[in-house]
Amino acid sequence: MNKWELLEHLRKQNFSERIIKAFERVRREEFLPEHLQNYAYEDIALPIEEGQTLSQPSTIAFVLSLLDPQSGQKILEIGAGSGYVLALLSTMLDSAEIFGVEIRESLALKAKQRLVNDKKIKILHRDGSNGLPDEAPFDRILVSAAASDFSIIANLTDQLKENGILVAPVNHSIFQIRKINGKIEKNKYEGFAFVPLIKKDN
Repeated sequence: MNKWELLEHLRKQNFSERIIKAFERVRREEFLPEHLQNYAYEDIALPIEEGQTLSQPSTIAFVLSLLDPQSGQKILEIGAGSGYVLALLSTMLDSAEIFGVEIRESLALKAKQRLVNDKKIKILHRDGSNGLPDEAPFDRILVSAAASDFSIIANLTDQLKENGILVAPVNHSIFQIRKINGKIEKNKYEGFAFVPLIKKDN
């Protein structure tokens, strides 16, 4: 599959043109090891390094549609990996303050290098399992690795603004969590696979 075939594949799944335009503008191959760049536009997850993966495009598009990021927002991604999703978010938004947290130092450094010219994005090398309390609250929080139980994710809701949205995988499901009038509303979508969320004591 080439880039244009992938974009058409995403259109057939009824993702918004805003999301599809971001996939068009961000070169996925630049976030992959050289020997895998020919597979950049297949709708599959691909390994990067240190046992981590770049999720399949249709899964990323689904997650972004649940997240519904808007210009001017403060956004956190936990498990930034290669920086690909951060680049998509930045491309979707005219203005934003976007933080990416990555526990693996080599991944964090490479993501910083790739995105060094994007002034909307700040990448931090640290354990993100407790969020980023010193920059909270956030309008949107995206967790890009699977928590083993919901309590890990529930702790992050304290860092959401009112009317904020948190999207996070737990085991093999994706949860969309909204904070409305101080209360938490959640939707569950089953049938996904993510690498596990790493904590410092793992």
